[in-house]
Amino acid sequence: MKKSIKRGLMYGITANVILLSLTSLLADISSEMIQPILPLFITALGAGGLIVGILGGLSDSFASIFHMISGHLSDKTGKRKSFIIGGYSISAVAKLFMAAAKSWIAILILRPIERIGKGIREPPRDAILAETTPKSVHGKVFGFNKAFDRTGAIFGSILAIIFMTLGFVYNKIFLIAAIISFASVIPLIFVKEKKLKPKKIKLQLGMKNFPRDLKIFIWITTLFSLANFSYMFFILRANAASSAIAAVALYLISNIIFELLATPSGIIADRIGKKKVIIAGYLLLLLTNILFIFYNSFTALIIGFIIYGLSQALTSGNERALTADLAKRKNLGTAIGTSYMYVSIAALPASIIAGTLWQYVSPQSAFIYGAAVSFLALLAMLLIRIKE
Repeated sequence: MKKSIKRGLMYGITANVILLSLTSLLADISSEMIQPILPLFITALGAGGLIVGILGGLSDSFASIFHMISGHLSDKTGKRKSFIIGGYSISAVAKLFMAAAKSWIAILILRPIERIGKGIREPPRDAILAETTPKSVHGKVFGFNKAFDRTGAIFGSILAIIFMTLGFVYNKIFLIAAIISFASVIPLIFVKEKKLKPKKIKLQLGMKNFPRDLKIFIWITTLFSLANFSYMFFILRANAASSAIAAVALYLISNIIFELLATPSGIIADRIGKKKVIIAGYLLLLLTNILFIFYNSFTALIIGFIIYGLSQALTSGNERALTADLAKRKNLGTAIGTSYMYVSIAALPASIIAGTLWQYVSPQSAFIYGAAVSFLALLAMLLIRIKE
């Protein structure tokens, strides 16, 4: 009995999964020290809602190009690990330069570069996670990895709050984050990648050779990405209603919810179906936007951030897991990279539209937009059949 319980808890959580997750943990401690203060930093430097939207969307869109390229090259060369190490290293160097930034223009240049590192590392990292673990536990594996992300996010946000309370300037917080980012590369040295033969495959920007269900799913996740605009607007909304430290604390609450539920949501998705769990996540983002439209108290903001964290927990890891399940093994990295590319490209117009509405209409109008598009994505997932 004890043996079966242990197997049920740890089956699929290999040394590679743990090492890659440790890297994610350290990288996210670094990133999440920066993430919640970034919109506060650039607005303090004179940027408006539109610039916030451009920064949030541009960063993800830059990363999208390299999601596609790194996914393809990792399939073509049969190498994954070198791309992962390179990606994390680029992000660390960019954060170091961000620590010296004196204007929002510098951040507007450096932040996309930092996200390029993210774009390079993610498809080959996810491919290693999928290739070295059984398909039957992909939900658990990706949820486990994402949980370490969120654990890092929690510690990163806590550190940001502590440093802000102690009176550290933003640039000094960025410098500490950069040092931690360099440390995140160390566990990767011990990761063992599966030996793969180089493949003669051409880089494809479309989805012509993908299975039908994978094409449909990527289009739906792209539509959802148009609704899932930058987290920065949630922080700015909370900052306007309270204070900078309170806004970061609310962001921390959403990350705690994510951490607590990321792995359980993956395990549940493996049992009842990933599509059902993703649908629940889409519904919760819709509810989050509605709350941010009509909130009239700090309690409503707390509830909104809790639901937002739950939505991300249900969708993020499970979207990646279902993409891996629906893809063909011979072009797994390419499929994951393509999925990231479409979703990330959609993040640019999503955040620009939200930023434009925020600055020239009203903050509430940005969330009305988010609610409308998330409803369409939810409807699409409900009506279209996908065989898992």
